[in-house]
Amino acid sequence: MIAPFTYQNTISKQFTSRPGVSSGLSQVFAAAVVNQQFCDMLLQDPTIALQKGYLGQTFPLSREEQDLIISIQASSLAELAKQVNRTLIGIY
Repeated sequence: MIAPFTYQNTISKQFTSRPGVSSGLSQVFAAAVVNQQFCDMLLQDPTIALQKGYLGQTFPLSREEQDLIISIQASSLAELAKQVNRTLIGIY
């Protein structure tokens, strides 16, 4: 007889966002990951994507965060995330 495998969660580290960076950026990327239509709009016309939001909710972004996303020309979500991250590393 084989004993059942029991999973025990031993991870106790809590993840926190970088100071000064809103959760709005995380929400934008989460929406783009789960919805291809939103992702396409974000890459093609980020101004409209941010104005419309996702599922009726807008994103709590600062003006600087909005400007950053709008200013980036990316052909993929990974490229957009990489450029946003590079910029934020330089700021914080």
